[in-house]
Amino acid sequence: MSASGHSSWKRAFRSLYYQHAPEPEDPKLERGKLALLVIDVQNVYLARPDPASLDVAGRANYDAWTPFHERMSATVIPTIQRLLEHFRRQHHEVLFARIACQTRDGRDRSLSQKLPGWNNLLLPRNEPESQIPAVIAPQEDEIVVTKTTDSALTGTNLRLVLHNLGVSHLVCCGIFTDQCVSSTVRSLADESFAVIVIEDGCAAGSERLHRHELEIINMIYCHVMSSAELMAYLPK
Repeated sequence: MSASGHSSWKRAFRSLYYQHAPEPEDPKLERGKLALLVIDVQNVYLARPDPASLDVAGRANYDAWTPFHERMSATVIPTIQRLLEHFRRQHHEVLFARIACQTRDGRDRSLSQKLPGWNNLLLPRNEPESQIPAVIAPQEDEIVVTKTTDSALTGTNLRLVLHNLGVSHLVCCGIFTDQCVSSTVRSLADESFAVIVIEDGCAAGSERLHRHELEIINMIYCHVMSSAELMAYLPK
């Protein structure tokens, strides 16, 4: 279906590199070649402590992450739910990626998840923290790949799965825009998959990081658009 008149995404999120590039053509999304990939939306990232239990430093960190949690609850989760409902109703492929190690001590993790700091993750595969929230949980035989890397492509058998499914176009959403979403999108592009990233279906630690990363990956690794804009192109 043509999206004539829906061209705002064609000029948005442009970096210096693409300020004067021609507008991209409308994507041609075909039934049987299209999939939705939900990246790393997991319980660990949605949980919040009781602010009354925190010391001064803990409360400052809590407040710093409040905009992220507000965006997740008000925008990202509802957007992903709408995408899931539409893709399922139209019988398009739906896949998930999640971070989870196979060992309880995390010895199988990649280096990026062992380094000190925020990204130092220990998420054994069967723990509640590593699970996908019930509000967007996979259904029936929807495929879930488990990774200890940022990229869902390099850290799993996702490439082979997509090949076997006949998928060439992916719609990506999830968290974090500037980390696992970006890394996955770049890997997909390098393997010649066509990717659309849903702006209102993603979040980073801050709005600035979110928008900046979208500018970086747009026009070269993917096309960035809103969920409403995507709907105009989805095959019925």
